[in-house]
Amino acid sequence: MENKQFFFAVDLGATSGRTIVGTLAEGKFSLEELTRFDNNLIQTGGRFYWDIYALYFEIIKGLKVAAQRQLPITSIGIDTWGVDFVFIGKDDAILRNPRAYRDPHTFGMMEEYFEKCVDKKKVYGITGIQFMNFNSLFQLYAMRRNDDAALAHADKVQFVPDCLSYMLTGKMVCEYTIASTSQILNPQTKQLDDELLASVGLNRDHFAEMVNPATVIGTLTEEVQSMTGLGPIPVIAVAGHDTASAVAAVPARDEQFAYLSSGTWSLMGIETKEAIINERSFEYNFTNEGGIEGTTRFLKNICGMWLYERCRKEWTDAPKSHSQLQAEAMEVKPFQSIINPDDKAFANPASMIEAIQSYCRETKQHVPEGYAEICRCIFDSLALRYRQVFTWLKEFASFPIKTLHIIGGGSLNEYLDQFTANSTGVEVLAGPQEGTAIGNIMLQAKACGSVGDVWEMRKIIAESIDMKRFVPKDKDLWDAAYERYLEIVESKK
Repeated sequence: MENKQFFFAVDLGATSGRTIVGTLAEGKFSLEELTRFDNNLIQTGGRFYWDIYALYFEIIKGLKVAAQRQLPITSIGIDTWGVDFVFIGKDDAILRNPRAYRDPHTFGMMEEYFEKCVDKKKVYGITGIQFMNFNSLFQLYAMRRNDDAALAHADKVQFVPDCLSYMLTGKMVCEYTIASTSQILNPQTKQLDDELLASVGLNRDHFAEMVNPATVIGTLTEEVQSMTGLGPIPVIAVAGHDTASAVAAVPARDEQFAYLSSGTWSLMGIETKEAIINERSFEYNFTNEGGIEGTTRFLKNICGMWLYERCRKEWTDAPKSHSQLQAEAMEVKPFQSIINPDDKAFANPASMIEAIQSYCRETKQHVPEGYAEICRCIFDSLALRYRQVFTWLKEFASFPIKTLHIIGGGSLNEYLDQFTANSTGVEVLAGPQEGTAIGNIMLQAKACGSVGDVWEMRKIIAESIDMKRFVPKDKDLWDAAYERYLEIVESKK
């Protein structure tokens, strides 16, 4: 009988974080949450920061809990959101809390950068990353332009998960998947690009050695050992970007799959051996982010349950229960009202309900009234948007896509899972809900030799969870709705 192994995962999102222990024994895993905490934005002096010390403190607290429970921790791994970074001085100390990607200092900087530094198409040709004003490249440009003192004195630049690992171990690395979110990394060379670095006054020496997921960074410092009561436990560079960890946990049987990481935002993509960078991917604004074992996550961001979550905050008469509210929405006639969930009108409106109603009014459709009609509109429209992006993915994929795996919290939404199967015309497998933490833990298990390659990881995950299967139905109905969706989207251009 195999020895049971305990892996400590730190999973940090942009609003909250948690520490989790994953156990692996006899080819199956299980998860237990140890601590959960807020990740608060700090606003001061007209700037927005993350509190890197508070996050470190919460990790220490979680490690203390593990020590008090005498859990024999094999290793530790940290994943976080992308793009943000910390400056380290020549004395190896953090120079300042990191600026948050929500800081408005990057507004207008992307356009100015293309005009004054490197052309937009050239930047995409080098990086294959979709354009967002908060990408690291534009944050660094804004800081350099504004004479940022921390940047001026920086000896090293560390992405957030790498910095937290450094605080635990005293060792610096630059993990590949988190670096790939920066719009500074070239996925062909798999290194940071010299021209883009120079454009913001940096060079390769400002970053630590590039490492791939499942690399040992170092062990806990004596200081951390003393604070927590633990020994010299190894800290692993997992897939530091949370989406990369989540995609590592897709329980696929073979490469002929697409994934939909479903939550407030949806990320739909495929796993490829090489980056896909061409005129079509530029036109559709697809992104090429680093995956595990040298793969690329070729994906597109889609507005997800954000629409529904915002409407729920506004509804005063809707049932509190998701299942009751959604069941009532299923009684409504389908496809009365269709929207493009990614229209800029839904980015951050004062009232999401009014934004949806205005869109339908402008496109001469039935204007949805009440929570049931609006909920049905959102679910129908999301499934149709998924079909549009899925159709584009099929154009790019060098293999037939036979299955769509839905992972993350949205995988629990069985109505939308079924609609997605109906709309895309492929089998949908839903689960796991906890993809990010599972991917983090599996990469730790790989680092210590307990599992082999990604396919062995995925086999263990598939055998450890209950996936729900959804088979396409009502093809003619959904085909007709999709034609209408395309006409409506076109009419709004």
